[in-house]
Amino acid sequence: MNTTSTPPPAIALRPLLWLVAAGVFMQMLDSTIVNTALPAMARDLGQSPLRMQAVVVAYALTVAMLIPASGWLADRFGTKQIFIAAVALFTLGSLTCAVSQDLPQLVASRVLQGIGGAMLLPVGRLAVLRAVPRKDFLAAMSFVTVPGLIGPLIGPTLGGWLVEVASWHWIFLINLPLGVLGAAAALRWMPDLRGPRVRFDALGYVLLAFGMVAVSLSLDSLSDHAGSRGAMMVLLVFGLAGLVAYWLHAARAPRPLFPLALFRVPSFSIGLLGNLFSRMGSSGMPFLIPLMLQIGLGFSPMSAGMLMIPAALAGMFSKRIVVPLVQRLGYRKVLVGNTVLVGLAMASFALVSADQPMWVHLIHFACFGAVNSLQFTAMNTLALRDLDGDLASSGNSLLSMTMMLAMSIGVALAGSLLGMFGNLTLHPLQGQALSAFRWTFVCVGLITMASAAIFAQLQPTHRIPPSSVKRADPG
Repeated sequence: MNTTSTPPPAIALRPLLWLVAAGVFMQMLDSTIVNTALPAMARDLGQSPLRMQAVVVAYALTVAMLIPASGWLADRFGTKQIFIAAVALFTLGSLTCAVSQDLPQLVASRVLQGIGGAMLLPVGRLAVLRAVPRKDFLAAMSFVTVPGLIGPLIGPTLGGWLVEVASWHWIFLINLPLGVLGAAAALRWMPDLRGPRVRFDALGYVLLAFGMVAVSLSLDSLSDHAGSRGAMMVLLVFGLAGLVAYWLHAARAPRPLFPLALFRVPSFSIGLLGNLFSRMGSSGMPFLIPLMLQIGLGFSPMSAGMLMIPAALAGMFSKRIVVPLVQRLGYRKVLVGNTVLVGLAMASFALVSADQPMWVHLIHFACFGAVNSLQFTAMNTLALRDLDGDLASSGNSLLSMTMMLAMSIGVALAGSLLGMFGNLTLHPLQGQALSAFRWTFVCVGLITMASAAIFAQLQPTHRIPPSSVKRADPG
């Protein structure tokens, strides 16, 4: 059997780009549409709205865990089969989410949905990389990543609207027709491209996946006062041991999942570690803000979702100023200064109150969205700018995994802080809930500001080439 195949003719490229763009849209929409509906889910499932982070953590952690295997699976079984399987699993997971009767069922369904979501973007991007001529690659990737910006823009509002006019189940049911159309389109237009078969680092994958899962679950379980804190601390230690064991394994394995040579590139090391710790704070914000608006301030689901629009629009604008800003000031000044601004913007949500005029809310959310998006784009370009050849591919995969892992840990950490500061009863009092949110915002802001010390290790003259920003993934 041939291990490679010929790229499709040029006439099939535009349908392929639309297909991959639709997959990106489905994944990004699902990552943001759920947050606004969490209080409604909690009411129906008999849970406290302050402990619904498991719904978000399960999806993000599953995606992070499977990203390292997605490229190998596509090389082994072909991009067409894996992409169709990804769409099918994502759609099936959406259906089982909609019919879930309790929180454990919903979390298990989100894991199934995450298995599909983990392969949609990496496999689609791999198909574009191998099918599109090199001279057209940047334009093609720009086209397929635009939906990644649109999904967060409409997701929270759409989720709130569906909760009000129908029920939270419809935030998952709307994926069904998209999934059916996507699978049919993939059957026709997704090329069956395969790479050279290489030995998969199974031991390294098990160590890395176990470490990620154990650390995230131990942090998530800290919000459950009924659970055994001792058991969770043991799980945390096992998780950290798994990550250390992977590091030692990668140092001697001939073909590790992620070569340690990546960390001999200073810009990658600082960009990756800064990404991880900065996002541990900021990744909890899309989870915290809609909850705070509804539970602490009494906003309707749709109103809470619409308040996220200024943040998304300002974020889209701020991406355009990253290149000139870093060219003028350099990475160190931009990232150190902006990290502090992001932390202060997050902590400032502790000052939000119901009697503030709407224009104050709009400006507040826009300012947060602008500095937060600038942070993400600058961190990503820093991490990838000095990587070439095989290191570029491995570094991009490791960065994508780290982003999803940080989201999982960040939401788990935010939920744990809410549990420590607040009341986990089914119907928390508005005043008590608002106090818990305020202290949580202060804490996650401080966590984000602490990562400025990582970016301070950059050389003062580390500036950006004009083309580097085009290589970074959105968000």
